[in-house]
Amino acid sequence: MAFALLSKSPIRPVICALLCISLFSDHYGVLRRASALGINYGQVGNNLPSPPQVVQLLTSLRISKVRIYDVNPQVLSAFANTGIELIVTVPDDLVPGMAAGASQALQWLTAGVRPYFPATRVTGIAVGNEVFTGDDEQLKASLVPAMRNLHAALAQLGMDPYVRVSTANSLAVLATSYPPSQGVFTQQAAPYMAQLLRFLAETSSPFWINAYPYFAYKDDPTKVSLDYALSNPYHVGAVDPYTRLQYTSMLYAQVDAVTFAAARLGYGNVAVHVSETGWPSKGDANEFGATVENARQYNRNLLIRQVSGEGTPLRPKLRLEVYLFALFNEDMKPGPTSERNYGLYQPDMSMVYNVGLNQLSTTSAASLSSLATSPASRRVSTNTSYFISASFVLTVVDILIVTIMSRKIRIKTKKILS
Repeated sequence: MAFALLSKSPIRPVICALLCISLFSDHYGVLRRASALGINYGQVGNNLPSPPQVVQLLTSLRISKVRIYDVNPQVLSAFANTGIELIVTVPDDLVPGMAAGASQALQWLTAGVRPYFPATRVTGIAVGNEVFTGDDEQLKASLVPAMRNLHAALAQLGMDPYVRVSTANSLAVLATSYPPSQGVFTQQAAPYMAQLLRFLAETSSPFWINAYPYFAYKDDPTKVSLDYALSNPYHVGAVDPYTRLQYTSMLYAQVDAVTFAAARLGYGNVAVHVSETGWPSKGDANEFGATVENARQYNRNLLIRQVSGEGTPLRPKLRLEVYLFALFNEDMKPGPTSERNYGLYQPDMSMVYNVGLNQLSTTSAASLSSLATSPASRRVSTNTSYFISASFVLTVVDILIVTIMSRKIRIKTKKILS
């Protein structure tokens, strides 16, 4: 809707011209902010490229934040001196031992992380994954004590100012997620959430949530708006009847629901980051919506929002930190077909689809480029291989629209949380 209005306006050519001038004066311009986007680098495959090749790809795309699911020495070594921020993971099976004794946490950190730090810029440790929605009660009870022991070990090694400790949670920890202002944790999760949030508040660490609007659409495609699930900024979206905040993105609504749930336990100031989100490009017959076009559109919309610096309607001035899932299609992941098709890239490093991040042959910059098959490019500098196409200008105008809409929402936003 907003796009249609702008497309008919005489100011559109002026906006495009001004944007082009701005880009010419700064080779990277607004694109530099795309580096805020994070990505999950899974390794459940037998045909994936080597870690040095992966690092080369990420560097060429200017991806500056990566999450991995272990402390693979080859991966940690490959990321040395790249400046890429890395979140590493403590697997579930090591959590009870870390909770039982501080020495085990120190031993794991000393053996698995400390030898590579600070050359490899480890900035976060995820302890376990989606523990509070599992069936292992011992694991649930052990999680926060393990996190405390790990933080103490970081402090002992002088690493605590640089490395945050948290855990990735499934959205299923919420009993209610819509409307966002009614967000509340399940009765089963609430006692654990209180302990977790207390630790996160004490250590200034974020609450990590794995949120997938795809699942909401897949489970009820006749009632869930695809535009809303895909975070399409041009549709009307949904208005929270209690706060009157407007949401054009289901993901952003889910994040605010977590913030409201945390506030109900007295921890409304804990930051909420998205540790995983994505959309599969292929699925089984019953996996509605798992298509290349939907996957491309979902991740492209998130990229545009990231470049615009957009926050959620509840926290519009705080850009939402998002880690896309995933970098590669992983052929050894169990489960339905969709589980093996979340990647932006195939194992041979060819694109599954063009989300808007392109490698440039002679620079280490990424461009938000045309999503068409054969974009018409124009050379704008004799000193660089920085290209801008007609559809790239269109994408930058998209970013401008998202920014304007975000600012309008910001004006309407009142201070809801103390």
